[in-house]
Amino acid sequence: MIEAVFLPSILILKNKYVLHSSIQRLSHIVSKIIDRIENKGYNHNVTMYSEPKLGILFGRQEIDATVKKLAAEIGKDYRDKCPLLIGVLKGSFMFMADLIRLLDFPLEVDFIRLSSYGKGQKSLGKVRVVQGLRSQVKGRNVLVVEDIVDTGLTTAFLLDYLQKKKPASLRLCSLTDKPSRRQVPVIIDYLGFTVPDKFLVGYGLDWDEKFRNLPDICVVEDKE
Repeated sequence: MIEAVFLPSILILKNKYVLHSSIQRLSHIVSKIIDRIENKGYNHNVTMYSEPKLGILFGRQEIDATVKKLAAEIGKDYRDKCPLLIGVLKGSFMFMADLIRLLDFPLEVDFIRLSSYGKGQKSLGKVRVVQGLRSQVKGRNVLVVEDIVDTGLTTAFLLDYLQKKKPASLRLCSLTDKPSRRQVPVIIDYLGFTVPDKFLVGYGLDWDEKFRNLPDICVVEDKE
């Protein structure tokens, strides 16, 4: 008597394996899977740098040098003041992390999250607080850390919001500034780069939550 166990595609005989699947059927199934993938528009060759097309504006080395310069300036002004650094989420997180590692004196860190952008490239103009502060601002030397000052609407809103909490001092550090888009005046006390009127991604900056992890600051170039 032959002992046998049946599996979906293989018939296992005692001490022997016999292939029991149809190659044509398997080929048909694979073809269907490929058709579904192609119909959904998946592109296996697309990378983060190829869709959309990006061009490097500031490379990692230039960013590092600029952050070091800003840290030196901030250190001269805040060394004996135990400042409260407030990072504006989400865009400033990489800049903030690199910056505070270069500040060799006592300080505190907090974060605030504001919203003025919808999905895409354009600011909606209406600012709201999405995540508030946990730290006491009154009587503190406060330094706001921004990734970019664009129209100035969000930054002006934040500075006014913080000023009402009566800090001992309030200053602004921004990695980038786009003055050509300014709608309201904003004084930047510590500035890294002045940038053109282009949409930027990378080093914390995003486009619909994409590209934040890129090590460089890149320009989103127009699609052909």
